[in-house]
Amino acid sequence: MSFETERVKAIREGERPSLSFSKPLEGAKLRVLSLGAGVQSSVLALMAAKGEIGPKLDCAIFADTQYEPKAVYAHLQWLIDTVSNPLLVENPFPVYQVTAGNIKEDSMAGVNIFGTKFSSMPLFTTGKMGMRQCTNDYKIQPVKKETRKLLGLAYRQKAPKVPIVEQWIGISTDEMQRMKLSREKYVQNRWPLIEANMNRRDCLAWFDKNYPNQHLPKSACITCPFRTNAEWRDMKKNSPDDWAEAVEFDYAIRDVSDGEKQYSHKSCVPLDEVDLSTAADKGQVEFGFLEECEGMCGV
Repeated sequence: MSFETERVKAIREGERPSLSFSKPLEGAKLRVLSLGAGVQSSVLALMAAKGEIGPKLDCAIFADTQYEPKAVYAHLQWLIDTVSNPLLVENPFPVYQVTAGNIKEDSMAGVNIFGTKFSSMPLFTTGKMGMRQCTNDYKIQPVKKETRKLLGLAYRQKAPKVPIVEQWIGISTDEMQRMKLSREKYVQNRWPLIEANMNRRDCLAWFDKNYPNQHLPKSACITCPFRTNAEWRDMKKNSPDDWAEAVEFDYAIRDVSDGEKQYSHKSCVPLDEVDLSTAADKGQVEFGFLEECEGMCGV
């Protein structure tokens, strides 16, 4: 049975899939966790550090867009201090922080990471969403670059054509549609939460049981265009500094494109003027961005 067939069967039937597509890579030279600092990848990191999932990780890599909410950065620092401390966990490992640039500044300038006149963030223009390139540019590629560095591969040096890297990705059973094989022949993706048959709610329950006094925030850029009205409203009410920054960003991007005016909200109304009533308030259904961004939507 192929990877795709197993995945589709599990999604449609709600069964636990065969684990042939997710298992440890024998003889791996590097085992690395792609860390988004959201719910699933944080729990995966902590479970690995506590010795509940193995083999032992060599490291985790966090790709920083430099535009996460303050709560996420505070959580990230706590997470790093925890998983790297041998006095706190059984299998400590380092967390490397990398970045391709500041997505806020780049978007406000209307350029991508290469300085080309194109925004990687999928902003809205008259109700249409732009092309989403942010995950690849600011998440996937920096992790790939750091992985090659850890392998000792020089710039443009060809990597082996067989898997030597086991890359852990924090996808849970309720997000199986996001699972994809690695595009790199030297990397074999692995989804330990799938192997453990854990969904997002299971991850939250595990975290609350093990760290009852610690807050576990969602991970997403402050002005991620995929935010729902409920999330925008929560930010406005409970994170005024983030909200003020989001409003400032929204006005700054308005005319940086050579074409139509750009907006952070799908209504194409200035953010501080948007009606943030939720779909539930209006008796409708509202779809968000699979809860949060952990840098995997483009994997």
